[in-house]
Amino acid sequence: MSELPSIPVPAGTVDLPALERELAELFVQALNLDTPAAEIDPEAPLFGEGLGLDSIDILEVALEVSHRYGFELRSDDENNHQIFQSLRSMARHVAQHRKK
Repeated sequence: MSELPSIPVPAGTVDLPALERELAELFVQALNLDTPAAEIDPEAPLFGEGLGLDSIDILEVALEVSHRYGFELRSDDENNHQIFQSLRSMARHVAQHRKK
């Protein structure tokens, strides 16, 4: 699979590693994962061989993200494949769009 371009985040505006840890905790809590948040590789795929999430899991995460960060992740967004590629790509998207 070809690598998608990263979503740019303005320098100095967010602590991306801290946001990745926060999102990892959100994943563990929302999905009752057995994997500790600290062991989630931010570059591992969310689907398939990474975390092994399915579309229902992603809907749960999207709902939690919308409540916590004040913006909606839409199922019809043409960038969803890129947004949900990894914890890191999701953190970049949240950093760009969050309101809280």
